Amino acid sequence: MAKDIQGLGLGLAVRFSGSEFARKYKLRRPAEKLAYAGTKKGFEVIGQMVAKKKAKKSEDPKMLPEPSTAGLFDLTLSEEQQMIKDTVRSYAEEVVRGLAHDANEDMKLPETYLQDIMDLGLNYFSVPESMGGAAQSYSPTTNAIIAEELAWGDFSLAYATLAPVAVANAIVKWGNQKQKEKYLPEYLAETPVKAAIAVQEPAPLFDPAKLSAKAKKTKAGYTISGVKSLVPFGGEASMYLVAARYKRRNRLFIVPGDAPGVQWQAAPAMGLRATATGTLTLDKVLLGPDALLGDDSFNFEAFMDLGQLHWCALAIGACQAALDYLIPYVNEREAFGEPISHRQAVAFMVANIGIELESMRLMVWRAAALAEAGKPFHREAYLAHILCSEKAMEIGTNAVQLLGGHGFTKEHPAERWYRDLRVLACVNGGMHL
Repeated sequence: MAKDIQGLGLGLAVRFSGSEFARKYKLRRPAEKLAYAGTKKGFEVIGQMVAKKKAKKSEDPKMLPEPSTAGLFDLTLSEEQQMIKDTVRSYAEEVVRGLAHDANEDMKLPETYLQDIMDLGLNYFSVPESMGGAAQSYSPTTNAIIAEELAWGDFSLAYATLAPVAVANAIVKWGNQKQKEKYLPEYLAETPVKAAIAVQEPAPLFDPAKLSAKAKKTKAGYTISGVKSLVPFGGEASMYLVAARYKRRNRLFIVPGDAPGVQWQAAPAMGLRATATGTLTLDKVLLGPDALLGDDSFNFEAFMDLGQLHWCALAIGACQAALDYLIPYVNEREAFGEPISHRQAVAFMVANIGIELESMRLMVWRAAALAEAGKPFHREAYLAHILCSEKAMEIGTNAVQLLGGHGFTKEHPAERWYRDLRVLACVNGGMHL
């Protein structure tokens, strides 16, 4: 009941914020804040109601105690996670998906895309409540769900949406108090933040454990040099989180986008075209004493594992979009007087996509859940990435194959999914759950 009332109130607030009346009298921003506050309050109300129900249930007399579920593999979404999932899917369906084709063709983000998507409040959920945001806890699982649902709308636009959030997540988890106080308030401002993590380097068989970018200590702070590839936002990012070798360890450095010695050159890729990817060159860039993220407890392996899980979640969303597109297509497309889904080869291929997709999702959620619980998750993250890299490419290929000649044309989105999903086998890091 609380969920229904909350959903109705949120829907009314969202509709009002987009109305002509709200635009005319400059009430759009207050209405959006009301919608955000209502969402947050709704989560709190739902949590209180669930707690009361559980407490009441526990008081009922039982012949035997409830079976223990401690330690069991349970990835059931909470009511809050389900609400977030439904909300993001709705936005992806109504807004993101309609922008995907033109953004891919133009090789840039729609003009007001980042500003408009701030209405979802993802920037607030990347900042702790103690600093004015809405994040109550660190939840890689919820972040994976958000990534999956946005990528269902479009992989490339989802990457552009979540790249700045990934920087905020890394600062929240690894940064010191001074860094949090300096950079996180930017995510609560009226204008969207353009920031990205730069790990990938233009080298054959790139190994993130052997970075060529180097950083050195100076009297005033640090100096950093190196080259990074597949960096988004067309050189317009205000901040980069750059991975570099420092004192025989891999560390992250906060680099201002306009710092002297920072150069960006366009390098369009096979996929992720809407994000305007390019090459970032750092030539002896001077950084302040607070540029090094975190302290000696920083865990680069865990950072990379979380990044790979983020890419996996994006791939799962795109693969789910492919499956949802293929099922009605093969049922409606006829050959020799019957739907092509009546052919076993087609039916088995679609069924295999569904099976592999579920295995991908469960492995990613399991690794994310372990990370969220503070348990070791390197093995699970590695296996999830291996599986998703292989199966995402297979699903992208089969989507093109099942559409036949249509799959080779831009009239249908299969060729775009194929190109975007290819990145999973090529990229290392660059995100953070």
